[in-house]
Amino acid sequence: MPVVDAPADAAFEAHVPLLIVGGGACGLVAALAAQEAGADVAVLERDALPRGSTAMSSGLIPAAGSRFQAARGIDDTPALLAADIQRKASHQADPAIVETLAARSGPVIEWLADAHGVPFSVVEGFLYPGHSRMRMHATPRRTGTELMDCLLSALEATDAALLTEATVRDLHVDADRRVRGVTVARPDGARETIGCEALVLACNGYGGAPDLVARHLPALRDALYHGHEGNQGDALRWGEAMGASLRDLGACQGHGNLATPHQTLISWAVMMRGGVQINAAGRRFSNEHGGYSEQAAKVLAQPGGTVWAVFDDRIHDAALEFEDYRDAVATGAVRPFDSAAAMAAGLDLPADALAETLAEMDRLAESGGVDSFGRTFDAETRLVPPYRAVRVTGALFHTQGGLEVDPSGRVLDPAGTPFPNLFAAGGAARGVSGAGDSGYLSGNGLLSAVVLGAIAGQAGARLVAVSNRRA
Repeated sequence: MPVVDAPADAAFEAHVPLLIVGGGACGLVAALAAQEAGADVAVLERDALPRGSTAMSSGLIPAAGSRFQAARGIDDTPALLAADIQRKASHQADPAIVETLAARSGPVIEWLADAHGVPFSVVEGFLYPGHSRMRMHATPRRTGTELMDCLLSALEATDAALLTEATVRDLHVDADRRVRGVTVARPDGARETIGCEALVLACNGYGGAPDLVARHLPALRDALYHGHEGNQGDALRWGEAMGASLRDLGACQGHGNLATPHQTLISWAVMMRGGVQINAAGRRFSNEHGGYSEQAAKVLAQPGGTVWAVFDDRIHDAALEFEDYRDAVATGAVRPFDSAAAMAAGLDLPADALAETLAEMDRLAESGGVDSFGRTFDAETRLVPPYRAVRVTGALFHTQGGLEVDPSGRVLDPAGTPFPNLFAAGGAARGVSGAGDSGYLSGNGLLSAVVLGAIAGQAGARLVAVSNRRA
């Protein structure tokens, strides 16, 4: 992805004051915020239908202190959310970014609901790993596809332009490091240049680029990639060419509960409600409450790189609120068993080992004990037959490292100086998950995409307004 030298008076075939590269949740929210702030804006999306990694997720956005929480009697604050993020990230995340995202999370969710009709509600009944409050906000079907449909409908009701099948190839940058415009490639090979006064990179990370994954995430180089194929590291490559600061490139969101071979996400809610993962030896091998991101590598380390997610009918019934889980049931990924013996036979697991595993869980549940992995069991979440089982594997969903930004989304150089008119958000920007795979707190990806996307869109609009006044 080249960066083209551009004179200050460079001519372009078209001009849009604020350009946004990427039409996932981040880009669409940035466009909504910028358009509301008065900017003329266009979103450049490489696909015919904007979907991105958001559509492959559960669409859950953590937010603190929202009226949706208050209506359910959930007492939460931005300070609690910020503390949870930093605790999971081992305090490696930028405090200013964490505090900004936490403080703006509730207001952004309410703005999307009130101004754009996104039908949010709080996911209740259990806590996601690392969260001290129920704060996941989602649309009714609990899918990223539904969230994307809502955001697309909202954008279509505005004057913002959405250009699909428009792949950004080049950034035109002048001697003062100001982005003057972009080159866009069309499917038929045609190219056009579009000038701008500000640019927001909302084109996610590098999960779809094997060379970058091998360089920065060697432990997951052979993992199944369950993200959007368009996440080729464009923002990272442009930023590197421009001399931007790149941070936490070893951070990512993995997931240790992807049904295989169906490639359907099995919500981690099944683990938080009492489920376990069992390997080919009939044994558990980790604390399933530690977090689904770091669980990916643990699952891949098991024989064959697959394990069985095991739970019961109580958990099965609760998981049916997630459309992805209903899809897994419909495709036959979820297998029912009347007893432990039947499950051992059906899954080709050592019967004695499986029986010992389940018996140990029962003993711990009766006593409220803690196992050797550090997981606590209790009577309320004790598994009882009939059982359900899904063969799952570990996968890479998206990367969390990227361009270092300030709290307004402006891209910084290694000295901490912002580029004149370049912004980044979502997976294109450095996230708040620390430096590795264990710092990812559930929902961090969409938190950065939606909240920082809104912030960057507003900041870009303000910069455009200042440019116009000067002109």
